[in-house]
Amino acid sequence: MAFTAKDVQNLRERTGAGMMDCKKALTASDGDFDKAVEFLREKGLAAAAKKAGRVAAEGMVYAGVCQECGVGAMVEVNSETDFVAKNEVFQKFVKDLATIVMKENPADLEALKACQYPEEGKTVAEVLTEKVATIGENIQIRRFVRFCEKTQNVAYMHMGGKIGVLVALEVSDNLKGNAVVNELGHDVCMQIAAMNPQYLNRDSVPAEVVEHEKEILMAQTINEGKPEAVAQKIVSGRINKFFEENCLVDQAFVKENKTSVSKYVDAKAKELGGTISIKNFVRFEKGEGLAKREDDFAAEVAAMAKK
Repeated sequence: MAFTAKDVQNLRERTGAGMMDCKKALTASDGDFDKAVEFLREKGLAAAAKKAGRVAAEGMVYAGVCQECGVGAMVEVNSETDFVAKNEVFQKFVKDLATIVMKENPADLEALKACQYPEEGKTVAEVLTEKVATIGENIQIRRFVRFCEKTQNVAYMHMGGKIGVLVALEVSDNLKGNAVVNELGHDVCMQIAAMNPQYLNRDSVPAEVVEHEKEILMAQTINEGKPEAVAQKIVSGRINKFFEENCLVDQAFVKENKTSVSKYVDAKAKELGGTISIKNFVRFEKGEGLAKREDDFAAEVAAMAKK
């Protein structure tokens, strides 16, 4: 029995499954709509797709560095509840994704989903669908980052994956692979996890952000009763405080707060007889910026039990 694009669309609307999955279901069912629905249900695809509309703001962040090649990767995968984030199957899935990012270097999320999943003979997207069906919650691969092997990369995870940090250090040849450098990188990661800097250094702060901050500081200073000429000088001093709070290299180092991060790194490099600079960093915090589900999950389970 033949089927049309409209049939595919109708099946998608009824089941919530993906367009290609609906097409496969109709093909396998010779165009029989009811059989196609059953096909999707048997595969768990319809149920998985319906879960995709539910809020997923829990989950975990995983960061790691490949011991063989030195590539660093960090991923965030979200689930509906923190309970699922503690599931070993879920955690392995997240770690496997980081390994795929390291090895395959996908350009974006769609490219990552198209990658082959290790030892499964399936794509990441197909395995993700299966995880949703078996675990029973909406699971979303939210974001990832990858640092190449040209830098000495250090990864750090805080509170079991609530926060992840990846730092790229540029080091002189005589310090590459140095354990003390890795320890320094770990300290910098902890700094980033705790202090959440928004920028690497002053040059990386967008000009419009600096100007906006100066406008706010100018208004505050004038409201304090200072003449405009005097206020200009005061703002020039106060903007430095903004940089010290928001730029990683200018922040007071948490382990020795009488020195800045950049001065601490420089001192450590001098002590080791080489050069070290922080080239880049990324900090992921689980669920940041996502709407949290406001319903009581325990009450939801209790309500389901009464049905």
